Amino acid sequence: MEYSLDLLHPGEKAHIRTVLDNGALRRRMMDMGLVPGAEVEVIRLAPWGGPMQIRIKGYSLAMRLSECAKILVDSK
Repeated sequence: MEYSLDLLHPGEKAHIRTVLDNGALRRRMMDMGLVPGAEVEVIRLAPWGGPMQIRIKGYSLAMRLSECAKILVDSK
């Protein structure tokens, strides 16, 4: 099943399928390791719609939920 990263809950893992955005934002995400096939785990969500903390390739990354919505993942 395919859905966006922002719909995952803490403790859930998935594999990145694609990044929907184009241009500089897509390039920045890919430079941070958000590439197709990479496993991502949600660590925590900030309250009231704040950033999402994820673990990817051995490091933690905080991202806005609007950015997470542009990343499609497959459930693990």
